[in-house]
Order: sequence, then C-alpha cells, then structure tokens
Amino acid sequence: MKLKGRWWVSLYGPELKEKRSGDNVITDDGLSFVASHLGAAAVSATAFDMKYIAIGTGSSAEDSSDTALGAEIARITATVSNVTGAIYRLSGTFPSGTGTGAITEYGVFSTITTATGTILSRDVEDVINKGANDTLTAITEITLS
Repeated sequence: MKLKGRWWVSLYGPELKEKRSGDNVITDDGLSFVASHLGAAAVSATAFDMKYIAIGTGSSAEDSSDTALGAEIARITATVSNVTGAIYRLSGTFPSGTGTGAITEYGVFSTITTATGTILSRDVEDVINKGANDTLTAITEITLS
C-alpha cells in the first residue's frame, strides 16, 4: 500500500486573501502507525486517531524522517471524511487569534496536544501571514493506492 498526500490552505480576513496547495511527505512514523493500526485486528475504525491538523512557522524541507513540525504554533481537531474508498480527508479551520504568524508548514498528528503524538504527514509551502483577525482553513487528503 502506498500513501500520497496533498494540502490546500486558504487564508481569510473579511474575504479570501491567499490560497496555497502542495504535496506533502508521508513520514516513516506515519507509515508505521498505519501498519500498526491495520495489523491490530481488535482495533475498531473509531480508534484510528490521525485527526489533528497542526500549523507552524518552520522552513526546513519536509522529510520522511520528520517526527514533528519544525516550529509548531497551533493544533486543532479536524473534521474527517472518506471522499472515496481510497481517500482520507481532514479539514479544519484555525479561527481568529489561533495560530497567528508567518505560517509555512502543516502536519497531521495522532494527538491534540502540541509537540506530541505521531506525525503522519508534513508539508512546507510559501509563507501565509495569518493576522490576529484572520482565519485559516486547511484541507489535506491522504490517498491510498
């Protein structure tokens, strides 16, 4: 099984300010997490907890050996859906006052607690400057093939 990820990010003030998109890197720890979950026959589908999106200001290139974002500043619980039989989608919004700064990196994690948990994927893109009154919407899709 192969996993491939893609991100779409939109910054809003009173209206749309900026959009970004890009491919991400599925991490080694993320692959191990998925394999462990699939291998545990007693685990129900509701126990798969890769449902948290984090943003940060780090600029180092993403790598499969990443275990965290470079400089995480906020994490939220995403809305999870299954687009088709092979696409796992997470979407979430960082509201006004949450995750303010020069956002460059995005990640999917297994816990809500900042700087902990297993990272499934990471993406680094050009800066989006999120002001205190802005909201940032992030969507990622992990495609299994």
